Amino acid sequence: MTGQVRTVDGRVAGRRGQATRQKLLDCLSEMLSSSPYRDVKVIDVARKAGTSPATFYQYFPDVEGAVLEIANAMAQEGEQLTGLVEGRSWVGKAGRQTAEDLVEGFLSFWRKNDAILRVVDLGAAEGDKRFYKIRMKILNSVNNSLADSIKELQSKGKVDKDINPMAVAGSLVAMLASVAGHQKGFQTWGVKQAELKPSLALLVHMGVTGKKPPK
Repeated sequence: MTGQVRTVDGRVAGRRGQATRQKLLDCLSEMLSSSPYRDVKVIDVARKAGTSPATFYQYFPDVEGAVLEIANAMAQEGEQLTGLVEGRSWVGKAGRQTAEDLVEGFLSFWRKNDAILRVVDLGAAEGDKRFYKIRMKILNSVNNSLADSIKELQSKGKVDKDINPMAVAGSLVAMLASVAGHQKGFQTWGVKQAELKPSLALLVHMGVTGKKPPK
């Protein structure tokens, strides 16, 4: 965490206060993994953190404010997803590896942040611009790099110039996000994680290059 941490009334939090604040966020994150977002109350978070509701309100205006703190931190971490695509080759076996790494990295990020991402998706679906911006920040970390990759392939004559790079990239990222959020659901269809990844990598590679990846 960079910069000064302040309380709701603007005071700079000391080391002990920062530790308490972080503990509240950690307890909230844990609770979101096992309880519906709407059921999480300030008093429950405070009790789990071993402190009082009054202390919670020193650092956050409400549960939603604390959730947004967690979500923004996650979105910053999500910017690293850019590295799964940026500067990577989509030609030959290297292209197959790029598709596989993108799928692995994307699904792993979603699994790690599943609880908070469900809340972000809920808020975005309900029209809350704060959650929508966080969701788009995460998706753009892949979307923009993917579009640039397609543009580069077009400039080299490897992809049809009539294709809209942003439309293709956006469609692929939306697919990745949908599949990533539905990973547990695939098990009910008899699809194992080990079977899901290569299938998704195939679709991503074909979407970007228009070709099946080499074996």
